Amino acid sequence: MSVGKIVSLALAVGFISATNAAAQVLNPDFKLSKPTVGVLSSPTMAGGGYDKRVTQAGKWLEVEVSFDWQPRLKDPKYLNELTFTYYILLDNANFTEDRQQTMLVGSVTHMNIGQGRDMHSVVYVSPHSMARFFGGTAPASPSNAIVDVGVAISQQGQIVSEAVMKGRGEWWTQRKQTTGFVLNKSETPFSGLAWDYYEEIKPKTSSQ
Repeated sequence: MSVGKIVSLALAVGFISATNAAAQVLNPDFKLSKPTVGVLSSPTMAGGGYDKRVTQAGKWLEVEVSFDWQPRLKDPKYLNELTFTYYILLDNANFTEDRQQTMLVGSVTHMNIGQGRDMHSVVYVSPHSMARFFGGTAPASPSNAIVDVGVAISQQGQIVSEAVMKGRGEWWTQRKQTTGFVLNKSETPFSGLAWDYYEEIKPKTSSQ
């Protein structure tokens, strides 16, 4: 093949790649904030005549994002569903057999989302799960627990917005996924707290 044909082929491949990349531009109607991470103690419910005392409250990992949905068109006023997928890279390489950090993956589907700014989504990792991945003791601070966090919003199976806490790009595509340990708020003792602060969660069905 001549040099001219090679150059032409390279230019054509580059054009196709650029076209494909352009086709993956995310939806500007959505804006997702940088994820934030906290470590919270299990909440204590006062009164009610049910009192099971513990010597020390467990430490939950909390990962939260805020987002805007401001469509260019006035309609629809509400979205039926948005799914938030969380990629949580733990700083636990010293506690794994292969010396690799564990990436936890889980999602929560919110429903009845109205147009607006500064709306919130959150997920948790339980104290027992955190202890499991850190050699028996859950980290006391986010800086000791997390390497990075990525979040992607999808609507009807299409990603519309993404954000990362520290890194760049979709770094989670290069990592092994560990599922089953990320819980939505309704699956935790925080379920009834700050009810109006977070977006409504779609209940899980037996098929999910």
